Amino acid sequence: MKKQQGFTLIELMIVVAIIGILAAVAIPQYQNYVTKSQVSRVMGEVGALRTVVETCMMDGLDASECDFGWSSSNLLGDAKNLQGEALIATFEDDGTATLVATFGGNASTIISTKKLGWNRAADGTWTCGTDITESAFKPVGCRNELTAVEESEEEEEQEVVDP
Repeated sequence: MKKQQGFTLIELMIVVAIIGILAAVAIPQYQNYVTKSQVSRVMGEVGALRTVVETCMMDGLDASECDFGWSSSNLLGDAKNLQGEALIATFEDDGTATLVATFGGNASTIISTKKLGWNRAADGTWTCGTDITESAFKPVGCRNELTAVEESEEEEEQEVVDP
């Protein structure tokens, strides 16, 4: 009786097939996980600015005068300064405020150009909203629509256009 000294071709093909099936399932799931973590990260980064917004509003400062201490994010595209296209803060006279972040840069292609925003109501409560349609990527604390944030941006653009 001869002693076997390796794997047969069929055994190697079975192993390769199993690895291929696992990779076909695991890679998309991993990409979804990365996308969800990016949305959560931006929610936290932008949400951290709420304290600064509150302080500036209590000091009577306008959004353009406020020092946010922003250190930029590689998930927001060209966000070297806070009032760029990727991250915009607005304060209103009625005590409301908005922080709107636009995904770009190193963000996943699924969420690239999508927005996430924080709205401050006149009573001081904050709500998070996003225009990301896939519910799997929305963080638990940010399931609202982005409509209120978009309306305030449209009003701001009208103010700039109509001097």
